[in-house]
Amino acid sequence: MHSGPDWADSARQLQQSLEEGWQKSLETFAGGKSLTAFAGLGEHTNAPPQLPQLTFSPARIAALQQAYLKEASELWNHGLSGVAGGDKRFTNEAWGSNPVSAFTAATYLLNGRTLLGLVEAAETDPKTKARLRFAIEQWMAASAPSNFLVLNAEAQKKALETRGESIAKGIQNLLNDIQQGHVSMTDERQFEVGRNVATTEGAVVFENELMQLIEYKPAGSKVYERPFLVVPPCINKYYILDLQPENSLVKHLVDQGHRTFVVSWRNADSEIENKTWDDYVGEGALEAIRVVQEISGARQINALGFCVGGTILGTALAVLAARKQKPVASATFLTTLLDFTETGVLDLFIDENFVKFRELQIGQKGLLKGQELASTFSFLRPNDLVWNYVVGNYLKGETPPPFDLLYWNSDSTNLPGPMYAWYLRNTYFENNLVKPGKCTVCGEKIDLRKVDIPVYIYGSREDHIVPIGGAYASVQHLPGKKRFVMGASGHIAGVINPPAKNKRSYWTNDKLPATHAEWMEGAKEHPGSWWPDWMSWLKPLAGKQVPAPKRYGKGEYKAIEPAPGRYVKAKA
Repeated sequence: MHSGPDWADSARQLQQSLEEGWQKSLETFAGGKSLTAFAGLGEHTNAPPQLPQLTFSPARIAALQQAYLKEASELWNHGLSGVAGGDKRFTNEAWGSNPVSAFTAATYLLNGRTLLGLVEAAETDPKTKARLRFAIEQWMAASAPSNFLVLNAEAQKKALETRGESIAKGIQNLLNDIQQGHVSMTDERQFEVGRNVATTEGAVVFENELMQLIEYKPAGSKVYERPFLVVPPCINKYYILDLQPENSLVKHLVDQGHRTFVVSWRNADSEIENKTWDDYVGEGALEAIRVVQEISGARQINALGFCVGGTILGTALAVLAARKQKPVASATFLTTLLDFTETGVLDLFIDENFVKFRELQIGQKGLLKGQELASTFSFLRPNDLVWNYVVGNYLKGETPPPFDLLYWNSDSTNLPGPMYAWYLRNTYFENNLVKPGKCTVCGEKIDLRKVDIPVYIYGSREDHIVPIGGAYASVQHLPGKKRFVMGASGHIAGVINPPAKNKRSYWTNDKLPATHAEWMEGAKEHPGSWWPDWMSWLKPLAGKQVPAPKRYGKGEYKAIEPAPGRYVKAKA
């Protein structure tokens, strides 16, 4: 009987391949430049970055070999009738009715499990092991037999049924996607910003180089006396919070009687390529707070930050606290990181060499292109957000159905290089925002312990961008009265969960122990959307009811143009 592969030699080859692959990955994430560009950084002037050391336990390698040979023998003994183990890529009946395709899929899955087992057998530090796991998962996702027409039984069957029409349509879809510069996740022709997404009625009442401020038309004759300011993420466009009337968080705020304002960030271009984190805090969040106060005449406002918008808002509140000012009565943080101890898979890419290279590359001026950001986030879930569309669009010749959220997801934004470089070092790499006095922003030492206001903190249970533990960590750094709520689903679907849909669920626990795991032990699950819980929390903080304004803006702040404004329509 054949003894099988030389597993010790395979382990050595894997180590060499992973070292080469990791170096190429770093080059890719560093903008396609050679890693020799790192030369001259600090004391490692002429040395390349240190690669991790790997060793493999002989006992674990032997166990893997035995398991592989056993499963491979069983698969072969089925006579080319392997099954794909429930993987949704291979569940179509075409795979089962074609013995060669079924065997190919089953062999692919066996090899994938074995490679991941080899990674688990590697004896190295946890971050290196996570990087290896990520690299193998990316390689497996890209090399799946479903991604190739010659191996995809389902696509072949469709080509025969349509007499080649599906192939012709697939080629046309490929040409269209090459022209637009990204893989289509939805039929983008069905959407237009301002026509059927971002449609809540309002007007731009202020703008500067960095942002426009939108005021929305009140739904009734009364509004709460404290207006509500929304600071969305700048890494994508604000209308994720105003997709369509039935799932718009902005419209929900308006309908609940809140006089609502939203920051619409400018899609960065060469005119603002030197903007910094200080600018996003000062000319963005702080300026928006000031203008909302002036327009409304309110001494205090309520504010919300979503994702990176929450990090910007939290920094702005710390600046205000350092100045002994308190214009914000309460803050809501949605899927926000203030403490970057737990950042999930994004942490895999970030080390000293990567950060230094980005600082040299775009730290003084330049742009982080929106497509680079979009691709990075898509490849965090490659099967769902990349290869699924490659197979559907090109191999099957399908047009993806219209879906507002995926249209938004494809509408990418650029970031100024200096802002991004500061953010990368001071949050993901050094976690400086939670170190009192470590960061200076807008001339003030940042200390989150001084942000003593009521806060509502929301995290999504299955969030792969802001892990739930990272979202929960904010409760340990903000001293005011706090409420933490966890919603089901992920980074976007968990947040955009209107009550009328009656979908998913959320969890609450009035006690706030040190960790999210401890919080979960006493948490209670509730069916439906978390929005009503949030509105109940916000209502007593919004003040009394006052007559709604008759017109947009006030005094020098007049309506500039109808919502959604021109900033949000600029393409990356």
